[in-house]
Amino acid sequence: MRVTLVQLAATLDSATNRSLVQERLREVDGADLVVLPEATMHDFGDPEHDLAAVAEPLDGPFVDLVTTEARRLGATVVAGMFERTDELPFNTLVVAGPDGDLAATYRKIHLYDSFGYRESDRLRAGDIAPVVVPVGDLTVGLMTCYDLRFPELGRLLVDRGADAFVVPAAWVAGEHKVHHWRTLLAARALENTVWAAAAGQGGDRYSGHSLVADPWGTIVEEAAGGNELVTAVLELDAVRRSREVNPSLTNRRIPQP
Repeated sequence: MRVTLVQLAATLDSATNRSLVQERLREVDGADLVVLPEATMHDFGDPEHDLAAVAEPLDGPFVDLVTTEARRLGATVVAGMFERTDELPFNTLVVAGPDGDLAATYRKIHLYDSFGYRESDRLRAGDIAPVVVPVGDLTVGLMTCYDLRFPELGRLLVDRGADAFVVPAAWVAGEHKVHHWRTLLAARALENTVWAAAAGQGGDRYSGHSLVADPWGTIVEEAAGGNELVTAVLELDAVRRSREVNPSLTNRRIPQP
């Protein structure tokens, strides 16, 4: 399966962001899976910015764009948005299939109440409902940004058949943050013997460094901080080989919840 990660810096104007997505996706060629960052629809802004006022329904213009582009590309496209509700919005990943249908949604479980920030003041957490979707010959499990710090979610996804984790993010820049990002992605890949493909927002505010790690925990492709594309081939055979040599999933003794 050929994956392309689209690193970009979203703005506070949703229409501008839709145009940016269209422009960047014109650069994509031959991908089976395209991953855009968390909050591609509309950036988080400062803590006082009202995300409820800009959130969209699943039949709104952003999802319409993602499904249209997925059909044009003949690829599965994953992208982050703020989903409108009667209360606080969800931080949602939408998955559009190559037929242009909305194939799945994932509402971020772990909100970023950390490093002096409270995402839960502005957004609501999704139910504990791990989501996996088939893409080509792989099964892809979905995480969003801060979810990466919770290894138990990775276990739930791999127990649902995940061969790869896809992680859209807006990983805020700061001391130690790129190190945390790279280490956690490599760890989630290694401990679960899966591929990890993570698309982060770039720009001054975020860490960038979109990357792909293989089932051995080795980072095989990585961006820097700008508007970049990262492309890699995720092979199911690599998952099978790593699990033969490193059968840590089979050797677990602590019961799963």
